[in-house]
Amino acid sequence: MGSISVVILTANEEDNIKRSLRSVLWSDDIILIDNSSDRSVEIAQRLIPSKNLRVLHESNESNFANLRNIGLHLARHEWVLYLDADEVISPQLLQEINRKLYSTIARGFYMRRRDYFLGTWLRHGEVADLKLLKLAKKDGGKWRRAVHEVWDVSGFVDTLTNPLLHYPHPIVSEFVNRIDRWTTLDAETFKGQGQSSSWLKIIGYPSAKFIQNYILKAGFLDGMPGLIFAILMSFHSFLTRAKLFLLVR
Repeated sequence: MGSISVVILTANEEDNIKRSLRSVLWSDDIILIDNSSDRSVEIAQRLIPSKNLRVLHESNESNFANLRNIGLHLARHEWVLYLDADEVISPQLLQEINRKLYSTIARGFYMRRRDYFLGTWLRHGEVADLKLLKLAKKDGGKWRRAVHEVWDVSGFVDTLTNPLLHYPHPIVSEFVNRIDRWTTLDAETFKGQGQSSSWLKIIGYPSAKFIQNYILKAGFLDGMPGLIFAILMSFHSFLTRAKLFLLVR
């Protein structure tokens, strides 16, 4: 497994990063792209041998696709794995990667992600069928979009069975702070694409998103965490359209 480079973006993740790093200690090329003012880098340097770790401080870059492409350029190996600092490669997922990686024609792999939110694993709603392209060949393609970025990989992309474990937002206030940051970038991206907003979109998109996630995708089966998650994601949709409306005006 040493022939996979691992790229992790961090921004004040000292509460999460230890768990994430421990799940990729098998890699001999870990690239930490950091924008932190806490102990994230210090924790990484204690866990990972210096010969296996490279740290880049990119405090002036807010475009996440650009940051990921920097990591792609620096990666030493044929395959590159991207993790957020609150994501974990389970032993089962690692075994599956090891089994498939060298006997496949795929140029990349989607990972199914399972979210742990407010003390429970979410099995319904928006995140139930979420798949993310996290592992691909270095020459497979580039990342795009400033936030909620997408890896454009050419050729056949397979899907792994075992889930990527995600431990986001241990408290609601942290989730809200991140939503505020993400929606600003989303609105700026949409404006750059020539999109606009309206009163109908500001009201309609969040309402439709809640109905889809909480009712049609059975988010209510996840109890109170499912309700809170559905409300927060609708709030995300509201803020994006509201900020876009103000930017265009």
